[in-house]
Amino acid sequence: MLDVMSLSYPFQTLLLGCVTAPTRRYFCRTRWCHVQATPPSSVILNADESGKFSEKIHATNLASGKGVPFATQGSTVGIIGGVSVDATLKFLRKLVELSSEDGGNSIPFVLCSDPLFSKELLSFERSYFVSSTSRAENLKLDSSPIVESLRNKRVFLENSGASCIVIPCNVSHSWYEQVCEGCSVPVLHMAECVAKELKEAKLKPLEAGSPLRIGVLATNATLAAGFYKEKLQNEGFEVVLPDRATMEHTVIPAIEALNRKDMEGACNLLRIALQVLLVRAANSVILASDDMRDLLPPDDPLLRKCVDPMDALARSTMKWVKSSEHNL
Repeated sequence: MLDVMSLSYPFQTLLLGCVTAPTRRYFCRTRWCHVQATPPSSVILNADESGKFSEKIHATNLASGKGVPFATQGSTVGIIGGVSVDATLKFLRKLVELSSEDGGNSIPFVLCSDPLFSKELLSFERSYFVSSTSRAENLKLDSSPIVESLRNKRVFLENSGASCIVIPCNVSHSWYEQVCEGCSVPVLHMAECVAKELKEAKLKPLEAGSPLRIGVLATNATLAAGFYKEKLQNEGFEVVLPDRATMEHTVIPAIEALNRKDMEGACNLLRIALQVLLVRAANSVILASDDMRDLLPPDDPLLRKCVDPMDALARSTMKWVKSSEHNL
């Protein structure tokens, strides 16, 4: 089952819980219940519009590092929600399914979900213009409020008892180094999890004598941040990115079609973008976008060539949990 406690405020939702291998039907039922849950008498935190936590009722301010942590188990996972609440819930579902595979020990977690922050991230992604200039010139948009909010959430989770922190959101990793600076617990990097799994898979080049090529399909903001390219190159892969024409004529129109609820158009455009990368002899393509991840039907042959970073992050999280429990 999934035991949860939800603390809901105008600007912030905190979800505490323990994952113990339910059926998918039960999880979906609980997913709706926790949103409507009534905060208990031990309500602790509120958040203002800047994302900072303040004292509430008789409790202490964990965001400032004071007070008793919520979670006391050494394998507690802290989760920072991102652009999409659905993507965050999908990540939790993956943890549930993975925990059920071996009979399932509980996975204690603390989830910080912030609707205003999600809107801010989405606005950043959509405002990111198409450009072939350098990363430094591309990042003209002011991301300091996003970084501050991410850091506040990281500190809160750290002080609430999380022994490991994960961020199931691609674009949030654009500021990974700034957010993790000074953190006392490991923060798993989604792109690093993907790159290590691909390395362990011992793939063979599609063409004899050629390097192993991995394609990356993502939004402009995620591609410009460059962390997928960096992590993959660190593991010895050659990285294949969509060129400007592919972005302008397939990827961006696909996302625009998705926003218009034109699912068929979005799906067809995504297929074209994937085929363009695969034609360039990419062994696999990383679908590094919350928008694109669920566009293709489960039986689509192209999915066999795709990598979902959320899967890799969930598997790496489970490995960390098992390792942490083993070392207790």
